[in-house]
Amino acid sequence: MKNEIAEVWFFNQGWEAHAFQKACWQQIAAGHSGILNAPTGYGKTFAIWFGVLDSYYRQQETLDKKPKKSLHTLWITPLRALSKEIHKATSQVSLDLDLDYEIELRTGDTSTSARQKQRKNPPQALITTPESVHLILASKGGQDYFKNLEFIVVDEWHELLGSKRGVLIELAISRLKSINPKLKIWGISATIGNLAEAKEILLGPGNQGVMVKADIQKKLEIQTVFPDNLEKFPWAGHLGIRLLDKVVDVINQYQTTLIFTNTRSQAEIWYQQIITAYPEFSGLLAIHHGSLSDEVRMWVEEALHEGKLKAVVCTSSLDLGVDFRPVDCVVQVGSPKGIARFLQRAGRSGHRPDATSIIYYVPTNSLEIIEGDSLKYAVKEKLVESRIPFVRSFDVLIQYLMTLAVGDGFQADDILQEVAQTHCFESITQEEFDQCMALLIHGGNSLQAYDDFHRLELIDGLYKVTSRKLAMRHRLSIGAIVSDLMMRVKFLSGKYLGSIEESFISKLNVGDVFWFSGRQLELVQIIANDAIVKPSTKKKGVVPSWMGGRFAISPDLGEAIRHSFRNIHKKSGISPEIKFLRPLFQEQEKLSALPKEDELLVEYIKSKYGYHLFLYPFEGKLVHEGMAQVLAYRLSLLKPATFSIATNEYGIELLSETDYELDKTALQQLFDPAGLHKDINSGINVMEMAKRRFRDIAGIAGLVFQGFPGKQMKSKHLQANAGLFFSVFAEYDPNNLLLREAYDEVFDFQLEEGRMKMAFDRIAGHKIIFSTPDRFTPFSFPIFAESFRERYSNEDWQSRLEKLKMQLLDG
Repeated sequence: MKNEIAEVWFFNQGWEAHAFQKACWQQIAAGHSGILNAPTGYGKTFAIWFGVLDSYYRQQETLDKKPKKSLHTLWITPLRALSKEIHKATSQVSLDLDLDYEIELRTGDTSTSARQKQRKNPPQALITTPESVHLILASKGGQDYFKNLEFIVVDEWHELLGSKRGVLIELAISRLKSINPKLKIWGISATIGNLAEAKEILLGPGNQGVMVKADIQKKLEIQTVFPDNLEKFPWAGHLGIRLLDKVVDVINQYQTTLIFTNTRSQAEIWYQQIITAYPEFSGLLAIHHGSLSDEVRMWVEEALHEGKLKAVVCTSSLDLGVDFRPVDCVVQVGSPKGIARFLQRAGRSGHRPDATSIIYYVPTNSLEIIEGDSLKYAVKEKLVESRIPFVRSFDVLIQYLMTLAVGDGFQADDILQEVAQTHCFESITQEEFDQCMALLIHGGNSLQAYDDFHRLELIDGLYKVTSRKLAMRHRLSIGAIVSDLMMRVKFLSGKYLGSIEESFISKLNVGDVFWFSGRQLELVQIIANDAIVKPSTKKKGVVPSWMGGRFAISPDLGEAIRHSFRNIHKKSGISPEIKFLRPLFQEQEKLSALPKEDELLVEYIKSKYGYHLFLYPFEGKLVHEGMAQVLAYRLSLLKPATFSIATNEYGIELLSETDYELDKTALQQLFDPAGLHKDINSGINVMEMAKRRFRDIAGIAGLVFQGFPGKQMKSKHLQANAGLFFSVFAEYDPNNLLLREAYDEVFDFQLEEGRMKMAFDRIAGHKIIFSTPDRFTPFSFPIFAESFRERYSNEDWQSRLEKLKMQLLDG
């Protein structure tokens, strides 16, 4: 079956359609749902879009008279910037071919009048975000709005899958399928380890669906940027900025370069350092991250499109979908922490078919150089992470029930049947659903005395919200994105620069200087939720640290890194990275030992600071943090002691005043997988972690009102309110679903109990190499430096560490 609309448009562009695009058009014409997996820059949007248009116009041909215009396609994206991009591309098609198929945007930026117009006179296609779909369901007649819907397209589904926003999509689709059982659902996803599962979750049970994979091998070139000299005793961050000149050499070779950093503070540092060292980049270099104002970000994106910028320093805010054709090179500063993230970033360059994606990897310390080898191995072996979907997210379900009640109302039994069809809630019981309902009807077991929690009323068989105040508050709270409370950064003139986490601002005093948005700013005063600032010329400034900076290394990258360490023993056929690191490994072997892939190295070193126990599981910082606390707890059972704990991506340090009699048998017992769950509970303050996690859950479930736009509640008030609920539930309602969810999320996501268990199981089968060097080794020094940094002021620790390093080198 031919897709004539596509053929005409492609012919006019002088393009030839890819096989995967034609396959999508055929599958859509045959009435199938499915998932499309294709690399960025090859026309994924058009692969679905022309199928949608073809279906629409074929139906029009069979009708006697033109029907009243209604919503035909809902295109959901995770980012507003991506929504604008798709709106631009699809509207151009309607314009080029003079089609009467209208496409409109609905995001947080859409004005109230435009939304009202869209409700009265819907376009054929609406490009929107998960939150906006729920907002429509929370309005009167919202369900009617979708009654003629034929297509739902979920863009960047892999990105949404591993988040509670993915649960919002699952729930919305469950409702829209009931309104229109013939609905066709398509997802667009990058390559992930569990693509088949991603398809099943999106399409729902019983829907066979199809998988269309692009048979396109995007050429990828990975180059590691090496320092001139190898630092045998490295510490985190000692290298990054030292490679600045080499990064600028790379920038100068290409038309446009994206410089990706893992954290916003790192982005601010790099931007500042490049501009200071190379003032000629002024006006050609920009910065882009999630805390900058929309206005600043849109300007950067526009300038990138038009090829006006030489380079942009950015974070994951530019990871997704937005297509910048002028970008022909990507630089990754520091470990990308995950293979999928690295590939996604690499794919931002060479956005033309047959173009090679070029990515330069810039290590931030000597040991990180090995990850250049690990990343090449992962790409060659096609290792890529799975996205773990959320299950049993009762906070999102409670919000969703409230959404339906604020809208047209709902019948409890019908909604339970629909919800149980989603992956997230396939295990829900009647009792659990009743608990969610009870919380909304009368506040459940422990909040019945408070009128604010009598939210739903049964009217003519439907549960509804009759209070206008509660309805308004709910509409303002829809969504599942939670983060530390943000404060707005403004000049005295009122000009808005962006937002910054309250936990950072709360540590500053008036007069303190910090870097933000590529500027040096002095804090003048704090008024409610605004940090008022003025430009500063002081030389010293603090770089904001964002909570998002604590990435974990993915299990797959961990596996690739352990594989690289297997190659360090080889004499030939080794990568440039391992060849460069050879002197460091030789030093490590001379002072201690060099572990093989199936060995765990443990070092016990005495220094003037105490007794240092170093272990190297290579599991990533977040898993190590939990492991370290379990190991400290187990050691304290042998002999009571207080420990200082430090971790990095490769290992753990436990420092104490107490000397332990250690041997291989004792160490094997330390890593015994038996009793791990019990020891996590005993050795880690899980309750405190659950309390903090509960703040977000309480916000999503609507127990704690986050405040009105522009008048957000201070995070300490939110924490206090949420803490109150946590204590009440813990005492009077210990089986409360939201309380249980807080603990489950701590174990699954913060402590990564599953990964910790796998690490303990893996190590249980390893040979333990126990070494007692007389001084710090190249492996131990970077971890020791992490704890050393905490003890001293900024300049102090660097000079002291340098001195200590010189002593090690002299020794």
